[in-house]
Amino acid sequence: MPLIGVVADDLTGATTTGVLLARSGAKTVAYFSAEAALREERDLKLDAIVISTNSRALPKGKAQGFVHDATVAMKKMGVRYFTKRIDTTLRGGIGFEIDSMLDEIGEDSVAVVVPAMPQSRRIVVGGYSVIDGTALIRTPVAQDVRTPVTENYVPRLLAAQTAHRVGLVELEDVLNGEKAILTALDKKRKEGCRVIVVDAISIDDVTEIAKACVALGWNVLAVDPGPFTSKLAYVRGLIQEEKPNIPAGPPVENRTVLIAAGSATSVTKKQMEVLTSDERNVRIPVDPKLLIEGGRTAVDEVNRAVDAACILLEQYEQPRSILFETALHGILLNLDEEDRKHGYEQGTAANQINAGLGMIISRIMARVSRDKIAGIYATGGDTMVNVCAMLGVECLEVLDYVIPQTDIGRLIGEYGGMPIVGKGGLTGTNSSAIEIVDRLMLEASRKE
Repeated sequence: MPLIGVVADDLTGATTTGVLLARSGAKTVAYFSAEAALREERDLKLDAIVISTNSRALPKGKAQGFVHDATVAMKKMGVRYFTKRIDTTLRGGIGFEIDSMLDEIGEDSVAVVVPAMPQSRRIVVGGYSVIDGTALIRTPVAQDVRTPVTENYVPRLLAAQTAHRVGLVELEDVLNGEKAILTALDKKRKEGCRVIVVDAISIDDVTEIAKACVALGWNVLAVDPGPFTSKLAYVRGLIQEEKPNIPAGPPVENRTVLIAAGSATSVTKKQMEVLTSDERNVRIPVDPKLLIEGGRTAVDEVNRAVDAACILLEQYEQPRSILFETALHGILLNLDEEDRKHGYEQGTAANQINAGLGMIISRIMARVSRDKIAGIYATGGDTMVNVCAMLGVECLEVLDYVIPQTDIGRLIGEYGGMPIVGKGGLTGTNSSAIEIVDRLMLEASRKE
């Protein structure tokens, strides 16, 4: 019976939190829906579960409905400690998703919001979110196409979304340790705050916040990108010290990593340019306009890419990786404009592109021998969801991270044991794609 339950608004966020628990000795599975969790959990002995609601870009009512269903499913499965996993860049309707979980887990519940992820250079000071030394609203996420963030002060951002009073525990109290944090939290609660934001600039700060919460004995809804949830579990004695979960190796040889790049960020573009500068890594561009058209036009473009890849996979020396991308070459499409042009509901063009990438991966997997493939690498949460959906996969076991926020796991189901990495489009350095391919080659050697 899982004791820890995490509701995340996208799949990459789900695995980010799940991996921190898995690296600490908790058998953890990420589900793609509440329904999948209720179907599969009875067959798995788990310590923690994460459910992705894929709700980040949804309107309030729909998002709250999915979050409600996920929370109810977790209660049925016996979960005792709950987390609302949030994006490190605070995208989405965090406040109203918090409200949905608070409504379900008890009138005495309090949301303690710790948005910091220091290991990824995400910190909160004076209530302000700072990303790698830059104010949140001055980072690329402020211009995110689907979920832009224009408010840097976290209490104000949440107050505009939640029905509850929002408080802030500032860094001065946090730096003074557990007792000072406990006193400050208790004061905010007595002032009527049911959502309390807490500053943090180091992982030690996060640990002290966790200690204070456990000492208070509150029914805490943890709201964070992962570190606070992990530290709470450790302080409660549910998990061990975090450590890497790396196979002994050696890496497999003459296999290929299939890459579905659905992200259009400059970060992803540079990473893939560095990767494909090595001729062992082959790029197959896919025309996004043809995928957006749908129907026979989209299927023909998918088949063209699949045929090209299968020819490469039959060579004596296979490529180290094959990259399928729609937005890293040519002119970047305005997807809202494409929706209007085709008379689509908003978001359809993006969904058509991601579904096309998922179809490419699934058709290759169906056509070639499994021992030709080392693993799958998907950039962007929506892309990963579509790849898994096309493979008939509803959940995966999370294992480790390559770098923070770039997570590795294994598929559960028809392709059980196949390694997969999911990465957000804004994460990593120029060499991250190379590191991911290398790790997938190593992960494919895992015997358990």
